Amino acid sequence: MELDVLYGTDVTATPWLDPAPFLRGVAWWDGGRAVRADPADTARLPWDTAQRAALPVGVRLEFASAGADAVEVRYRTAPQGRPRDSALPHLFALWSPAGLVGEFTAAPAAERAVTVPLPPAPGPYTLYLPESQAPAVLGLRGRGGALAPGPARPRWLVHGDSITEGWWSTRPAHAWPAAAGRALGLDAVNLGYAGAARGELPTAEQLAALPADRITLAFGTNCWSRTPHSAPLLYEVVRAYVALIRTGHPGTPLQLLSPVLRPEAEDVPNVLGATLGELRAAMERAVRDLVAAGDGALSLVPGAGILGPGHLADGLHPTDAGHARIAAAIARAWRSAPLPERRGA
Repeated sequence: MELDVLYGTDVTATPWLDPAPFLRGVAWWDGGRAVRADPADTARLPWDTAQRAALPVGVRLEFASAGADAVEVRYRTAPQGRPRDSALPHLFALWSPAGLVGEFTAAPAAERAVTVPLPPAPGPYTLYLPESQAPAVLGLRGRGGALAPGPARPRWLVHGDSITEGWWSTRPAHAWPAAAGRALGLDAVNLGYAGAARGELPTAEQLAALPADRITLAFGTNCWSRTPHSAPLLYEVVRAYVALIRTGHPGTPLQLLSPVLRPEAEDVPNVLGATLGELRAAMERAVRDLVAAGDGALSLVPGAGILGPGHLADGLHPTDAGHARIAAAIARAWRSAPLPERRGA
């Protein structure tokens, strides 16, 4: 459905509300815009991580309605990124706990307001934004009724590469962190960076400084070729990465998803002689050794068996069905994992 678009301001309408209490999935703020890396610490990050962090991937509005028949949203865009981003549809997707309510399209514009119709039920609702346009929400309000921020949920940090960021999912709501977050009732904060997530230690320090109730790490595939690692090197990188996160989260449940299927890399050595299969095994061994050494809040989700070749859109990135399978595996692992405090913390 195409959205109604408001080009002026009706002085008789309900005043615009501050969007901050309604926004979820926010890691940091930079001048009123939600970003995914610490704006005071970008100089230590690789350029591709800093570039992708400017996109508000996973940021969404959550609210309940008291008699409103629509929600009006004012936003400003700052298009950027790669060709993949500009190919995504400019739409708003409204979800309730029962599932998708509807999708509403709007033509891209530098700044505008849109009106998204609401069902008569009070919600709560989640409104996913056209994140490829890097929208900054300026305000929102109910039409014909009031809006209230959605309930607070446990905060879940998810760090990874383009797969975590949601590449080749056709909608922001279909990326596996978003889908798993809905299934688990968590506030998913997507810290996936396309092309990056190679065990960069400054990123681990930024994760350590963020509030979190749970954390998932899902990197490794870019350690095969983009920034080649040997298996012994990646083993030590995982141990160092977890150690840095533990400086800020000594007892927080922490989960590592090892790389999912990448057929071209599974049995092919990189320039340092490591196949993706060997890199995956090194990451998994590092997790098991840390658990054996006393980190009872750390758990492993082996990635190799989650996807088959038919779940890959381009031989690397999952289709929507592939993202759904990863989300289901992560949700299943969180539900079954013991979550004690870390001994000695």
